[in-house]
Amino acid sequence: MAKLVSKTYGDALFELAVSENNLAAITDEVHCFLDILHQNDDMNTMLSGDGVSKEEKWEFIKNVFDGRLSDIMMGFLNIAIEKGRSSDIESILDYFSDRAREYNKIGVAHITSAVSLTDAQKKQIKDRLLQVTDFVDYETEYEVDEKLIGGLVIRIGDRVFDSSVKNRIEKMQRSLTKIQLN
Repeated sequence: MAKLVSKTYGDALFELAVSENNLAAITDEVHCFLDILHQNDDMNTMLSGDGVSKEEKWEFIKNVFDGRLSDIMMGFLNIAIEKGRSSDIESILDYFSDRAREYNKIGVAHITSAVSLTDAQKKQIKDRLLQVTDFVDYETEYEVDEKLIGGLVIRIGDRVFDSSVKNRIEKMQRSLTKIQLN
């Protein structure tokens, strides 16, 4: 049910932003709002709290964001609160953000390596990803996992490219266990 709510409201916000030729600005506002939401536990608790009335939630949003967010974004927040979906705002905006990335052909790559990568190595990986995919840009997240021993694990959506030494050793181990000696 939560995914359906996120999709329905996220699609509506996305389509309005595109039809108003305002996708970039709305996307920036969505990211700023999500940053504020992630940094402020009290705001998150207040929006998702059942003990706070819709009117109090809307007054809070108006007091904090009126004049700082576009009419489109304020209208979205008003509708979400009015329809009792204030606890879903974060997931709706996450869905919107994913949809905007997809529309703009921006991929998200989670890259895990055994050691920290230099900026030159990161650029080389990003350039290679751009060559072999249809994306025009990537948002990349890097992580170090010494257990990989060497190589990389790259996750793009539900695809995983694992060239780690750890994975190669595990494959070798599996194939060796299948060998039967007579």
